Amino acid sequence: MAPEAGRWSRVLWRACNGLMAAFFALAAVVQVNDPDAELWVVVYMIPAGLSLLVGLDPLVTGNFIWKSVSAIHIFFCTVWAVCLAHYLVLHTQWNVLHEEEGRELTGLVIITAWMSLCHSSSKIPVGGRIQLAVAVIIALFPFFAWVYIYVNKEMRSSWPTHCKTVI
Repeated sequence: MAPEAGRWSRVLWRACNGLMAAFFALAAVVQVNDPDAELWVVVYMIPAGLSLLVGLDPLVTGNFIWKSVSAIHIFFCTVWAVCLAHYLVLHTQWNVLHEEEGRELTGLVIITAWMSLCHSSSKIPVGGRIQLAVAVIIALFPFFAWVYIYVNKEMRSSWPTHCKTVI
């Protein structure tokens, strides 16, 4: 029974990484109209590539280059997220998804959470049940959030034009 559960855990972990790779790639694509698109495409494509690699081979998280790239990206995203959070606290409302900086902050938090989860999986590539449950929640959150935002026309009405003209 245990080997069967282990097989499904590996499949689920790989599927979550595939889903997150797709999300990050899609997030990079929708940046096309953003004034600083070049920056955001890179910010999203790095975790897209790293997640794709983990989806193809979960043991890649033990590779020195993979660990170094992910650690550096986690660091910069964390610093950037802290700066954006500070800005939002000082200058905006608490409903962060109504503000462009709030949506940027949400993206950085998702990147940091996912890359941290993958980075910590190098010790146990599939992780335990709790890590797998967290992976499923993080992997599904961006898609549910996108559907919610897409359906909520009131939320989108206050967005700048470049945000309204993508997907």
